[in-house]
Amino acid sequence: MTTPIALTIAGSDSSGGAGIQADLKTFAALGVYGASVITALTAQNTQGVTGIHQVPADFVTGQIDAVFSDLAIGAVKIGMVAELSVIGAIAAALAKWQPKHVVLDPVMVATSGDRLLKADAIEALRTRLIPLASLITPNLPEAAALLDEPVATNESAIADQGKRLLALGPRAVLIKGGHGQGAESTDYLITSAATIPLSAPRIATNNTHGTGCSLSSAVAAGLAKREDMETAVRNAKAWISAAIAEADRFTVGHGHGPIHHFHKYY
Repeated sequence: MTTPIALTIAGSDSSGGAGIQADLKTFAALGVYGASVITALTAQNTQGVTGIHQVPADFVTGQIDAVFSDLAIGAVKIGMVAELSVIGAIAAALAKWQPKHVVLDPVMVATSGDRLLKADAIEALRTRLIPLASLITPNLPEAAALLDEPVATNESAIADQGKRLLALGPRAVLIKGGHGQGAESTDYLITSAATIPLSAPRIATNNTHGTGCSLSSAVAAGLAKREDMETAVRNAKAWISAAIAEADRFTVGHGHGPIHHFHKYY
């Protein structure tokens, strides 16, 4: 029996709700062994980000090489990559190690509203990392920012933006609808063959810190377990909806609290 292993390449959240910490919790909750490469340290809590300390690009490369040279990585999730040099280092390492699945969450802004991606890094994200991805998982504002367009406000516009993102090179696009309105939160999985809406009841809670990180990690976990893309996305959507629904059982911090990664267990 082989152990499914997923790798997260992302920033650290000192409050434990997002970033590397959320990714590793997600992997563990879904029965996948998690490894990590840290791209940045953040001084962060549920109310905001007060500082970012970048990890040098050559040390990011060193971490990736150490993991891939020893562990059988089934899928990679990429989160916060704020620096141009780090994006280049990750792109070069992925080209070297050729992982089967890469899930890219283009993290630009934290739940608190703090900007996490430098302006000059957006173009590098478009041209260096997105073409290497099996799946990219932007929310509505991120999809618009990647295309330098207004935020889509209806299903037709979302599908059109998804197709234009697909033209940048990823094999699939998942546009997350959590920033939308209405009784349901609908995500859209867009491939060359179809646009698949995935709906769940919109949950009224302030505790959504780390939702995007955790959803993309849940998809990576499914791919590491050899699920096909649509199955991995559907399972991740169901799991994240349950984790948000149970989030108010936690009392953590005074701002946007975390979701409940281990809702199945306690």
